[in-house]
Amino acid sequence: MTAPKADTTTAEPDTEALRERALASLTTARDRTTLLTTCVEEAELVAQHSPLMSPLVWDLAHIGNQEELWLLRTVGGREAMRPEIDGLYDAFEHPRSERPSLPLLPPAEARRYAAEVRGRVMDLLAAADFRGTRLTEAGFAFGMIAQHEQQHDETMLITHQLRTGPPALTAPDPEPGPPFTGPAEVLVPGGPFTMGTSGEPWALDNERPAHPREVAPFWIDTTPVTNAAYQEFVEDGGYDTERWWAPEGWAHIRRHGITAPLFWHRDGEHWLRRRFGATEVVAPDEPVLHVCWYEADAYARWAGRRLPTEAEWEKAARHDPATGRSRRYPWGDADPAPEHANLGQRHLGPAPAGSYPAGESPLGIRQLIGDVWEWTASDFLPYPGFRAFPYKEYSEVFFGSEYKVLRGGSFAVDPVACRGTFRNWDYPIRRQIFSGFRTARSESL
Repeated sequence: MTAPKADTTTAEPDTEALRERALASLTTARDRTTLLTTCVEEAELVAQHSPLMSPLVWDLAHIGNQEELWLLRTVGGREAMRPEIDGLYDAFEHPRSERPSLPLLPPAEARRYAAEVRGRVMDLLAAADFRGTRLTEAGFAFGMIAQHEQQHDETMLITHQLRTGPPALTAPDPEPGPPFTGPAEVLVPGGPFTMGTSGEPWALDNERPAHPREVAPFWIDTTPVTNAAYQEFVEDGGYDTERWWAPEGWAHIRRHGITAPLFWHRDGEHWLRRRFGATEVVAPDEPVLHVCWYEADAYARWAGRRLPTEAEWEKAARHDPATGRSRRYPWGDADPAPEHANLGQRHLGPAPAGSYPAGESPLGIRQLIGDVWEWTASDFLPYPGFRAFPYKEYSEVFFGSEYKVLRGGSFAVDPVACRGTFRNWDYPIRRQIFSGFRTARSESL
């Protein structure tokens, strides 16, 4: 096998550029956290809106606690500010279903704590030289904490979707673009490519190291599967036909009476959905949202196709056939801009399938980044040469067949926490997440 060219990385930025990037990333995350925790009354902050999710006030204080633990204590060598609360906000010590019963900080105190931590972190950042240890090199620890907060901002947005009552959040819908007229699928050539990264400064441990992968040629959808296409599966009795379903998936949907994507219901001739407190007609041209892995897999079987493997997805998203390079993003190495992808919660839903032509891959595949997380066929497993960093609980403890990999991010994900190499994972039954999918087929089919 001919070794592919390594992923391209830029020269190490200077200290001031790193400081500015860290400051901007932390500030953007905190602005979003503030919006998500001030748009509802205190009673809504302390309530648990679903046993799958934490109370919003837990997320708020957990964000501050993790920031204190890693930046102030570990990087800065400071004494613990509130050591007595560490256990309350340890995600592994208390499952989400138990968190409402804990003696959590009340909203005002949680806000003060998070703000005080951030103030001290700003002093630490102002003096940082980004040298010394792997944790501080290139500002990794600051980037890790910005990503952590943005991941909880996505989690909190899921909680807002699950809560009942009138809308608390507003955002403009994506600007409509010209209808997509490209092919339904494209052929991704076979051969090796570089998967993962060894040089992306803020990449997390499960994205590392870069390594060669050989992928056979395959066809992949140019856009995510739409609501209209998924409705055809529903109307054709997809939820009533056992042969489309993995045995565990069939048992799951029968046990829970699942007959459509989460938040959908039928009203006469129309399918309606609930979106952040408002009821609306399901938009036919948007990517389908809130489906679990079993639903995605069943649709793909019904359509005579399959879900792409994780390696196939990443090759489609990063490989440039003309140069043999693996790009950072489908469009190239530049950081995401609004014309590339639907990210950052600037919209509260996906754009129509085929949007963002500036963000397409060299092969013309669109919306690989943003809009909806895309289920893949792959279990969540380590790459060859994986080493946990900076702690095993970030991803190592989740490796195995229990979890399926999702790729590409969603409208709820900030650019700092979304790359062509970024890996997400969840149980195959999860539907509250902002998940969709696209399908693939082998070249010979």
